[in-house]
Amino acid sequence: MKKTTIKQEVQKAYAARAKAAVQNSQTTEGCCAKSSCCAPENENIMALDYTQLDGYVAEADLSLGCGIPTEIANISVGDTVVDLGSGAGNDVFVARQIVGKTGRVIGVDMTEEMIDLARKNTLKLGFQNVEFVLNDIEKMQDIPQNTADVVISNCVLNLVPNKPQVFKEIHRILKTNGHFSISDIVYEGSLPQEVLTAAELYVGCVAGASEKTTYLNHIQNAGFQNISIKRERRIELPDSLLQQYLSPETITQLKQSNTGIYSITVYADKLVE
Repeated sequence: MKKTTIKQEVQKAYAARAKAAVQNSQTTEGCCAKSSCCAPENENIMALDYTQLDGYVAEADLSLGCGIPTEIANISVGDTVVDLGSGAGNDVFVARQIVGKTGRVIGVDMTEEMIDLARKNTLKLGFQNVEFVLNDIEKMQDIPQNTADVVISNCVLNLVPNKPQVFKEIHRILKTNGHFSISDIVYEGSLPQEVLTAAELYVGCVAGASEKTTYLNHIQNAGFQNISIKRERRIELPDSLLQQYLSPETITQLKQSNTGIYSITVYADKLVE
């Protein structure tokens, strides 16, 4: 798919999810993005439970993530945190609880409907040290250099066509001695071409995934150090989803191969060179 097509598909799906949330709909979008790829048993197959976290806001939790990056982000009181692909504000509000009143949290998202929803949630909560910025995370023109002590992101970079550019942008907006904690989807082995090119699965966080070693190389090439995978869990795609793209024979071969899809949470430092 062309990069413009990918972004259009992502924006369309996440705009629909934001509108559904406003309308109190049960429609499921995001990591199981469209009715064409979602049977009921497939919904939220990657999301984790946030409900016990301090700062959790139910209205901001659209179950679109694949990890909880704030858990290992080493966020401190007074920090400035930037959340990439902030959606309705779920991770932003959790991070705000950690940074306290002296800190600041900035959510960045390219979908106008998500930004509107996040701002409505912020206004309702009365938070003064939270803001949401409408930017493409490949080029965050409204986020100055050396802004963040910590960058977080939750199952978003896999949606971005130019991942090396995003890591360069993360490096640019981080302060020296800052760091990031990013939850994302990667794979090991070889995914079938039908999966890699499916628009629905791209929005659904699968087709956009990078091979794990390639993903880590992007981080290193952007200038980061002390790169480590802090959390990792295997994601099993249901047969009802795979059957829409693969023949029974290909599904069998895939399950018998060494290919695996994983949710990982990666940590890395921006240090003095």
